[in-house]
Amino acid sequence: MKKKILATLLTATMSVAMLAGCGSSSKTAATTAAAPAAAAETTAAAASQDAGAGAEAAAVEDLGDFTMIVGHAQPEGNPRFVSMEKFAADVEEKTGGHVKVTVYGNGQLGTEKEMLEQVVQGTVQGMRGGQFDFSPRLLMFTAPFLTQNRAEVTALLQSDLAKSVCAEAEGSTGTVIINLCDAGGYRQFSNNNHPITKPDDLKGLKMRTNGMKTIDLTFQQMGASTVSVPYADLYMGLKTGVADGQENPWVNVVGMKFYEVQKYFTQVNYQFHPDPFYVNATWWNALPEQYRTIISECATEMGKYNDQLIDENSEAAKQQIVDAGAEVYEPTEDELAAFKAAVEPVYEQMVSEGICTQEEMDQMKEIVANAK
Repeated sequence: MKKKILATLLTATMSVAMLAGCGSSSKTAATTAAAPAAAAETTAAAASQDAGAGAEAAAVEDLGDFTMIVGHAQPEGNPRFVSMEKFAADVEEKTGGHVKVTVYGNGQLGTEKEMLEQVVQGTVQGMRGGQFDFSPRLLMFTAPFLTQNRAEVTALLQSDLAKSVCAEAEGSTGTVIINLCDAGGYRQFSNNNHPITKPDDLKGLKMRTNGMKTIDLTFQQMGASTVSVPYADLYMGLKTGVADGQENPWVNVVGMKFYEVQKYFTQVNYQFHPDPFYVNATWWNALPEQYRTIISECATEMGKYNDQLIDENSEAAKQQIVDAGAEVYEPTEDELAAFKAAVEPVYEQMVSEGICTQEEMDQMKEIVANAK
């Protein structure tokens, strides 16, 4: 099925043409002299809004037609899935249908790494996901226990440092990162062996990672071994014992039903992941400037909506996990302090391995400290 979809997309990509539009339309509104003042004001406001929409449509009408195919790994109902549907609808509306966005969620186009490779090759135009193989510098924002709340996460992702790191992507990968939001919220530990209440409880466990260096370093620092399992294969990997445990946000655990194959969860909020929206640079730079502006604005609104959905749904997702029969342990402040102390060497390892410089590490800490 995946091969069939990819073949269809490749054919579509090769045959997409930039078509010039023609024709125009206008809307008029009138009020009668006998209408009440309030009604007249309402009608005038509506007419003004319609005129503005008409002007916007007219401004892009002759710029050609474009197709944007985007993939991601999350299932229906996940904040990424929902916010991407909003992005697609917003882009089509604001370009008068001249840029048509088709979103393939739930890993239909492959793993996140495979989808990013397709974007680099130009087979598809975009993908969203915490895939940093081609942009490893984004890993700096995944330092364990770097942030404590939404305000600090937002401050980091909207910082000049984040913008600078994103700008590096075009030169190194041939992609443009048009938005950077939260990949799912704070990440939690789970396993099938026993409750994790202290760092030593991770010793001897085989914990799944997505291959991300900072996750490996964090688990290994606490005595666990790690095994890389693709996200789409993780449910079966946990069920069959390929891994004893994993780490993911509450909304991801619910979306993928990991609570069905994991008994013990610990709310540590140890890490968040940036969620870059990669777009093929060649396709992006060939777009008319007006379309790039519209798509960028829609991507910004998508990111805000995504983070809002995460905040609104995380607690409910955790409760769903409890209701399903899993155990959720919430460490005390002293217990959390023990986890933080145990992984402090990861910061030095990140610098020594070139994930970031010491100056950038200090800059991130300063951004977080000044977040409001």
